[in-house]
Parts: sequence; C-alpha cells; structure tokens
Amino acid sequence: MTKWEYQVAPILNHAAAQILNNFGADGWELVSIIDNGTGNYVGFFKREVSA
Repeated sequence: MTKWEYQVAPILNHAAAQILNNFGADGWELVSIIDNGTGNYVGFFKREVSA
C-alpha cells in the first residue's frame, strides 16, 4: 500500500512559479490550490513516503 505525506503552504502571487518549482524539485506534487481571500493562494501538496 502506498503511503503519503502532505504539506500545506502559502503560494505568493509574485513568486508562485518559483515556489511551485521548489516544491516539485523536492518531490512534492501539487494536489490542490485555493485562493485564501487576500490575493494569494494556499497549495496542498503530497509525496510518497519511502519505506
């Protein structure tokens, strides 16, 4: 059975691509993104846990 770990992080508009690329380079996959009502976003990420 695959096990996952999760991360929730702010995604600032002015640096969104850099933030997402940094998470991706660390193995995180963006699952969902929501507007937090301030013009910025919150990203929900997951990655597989190594056994």
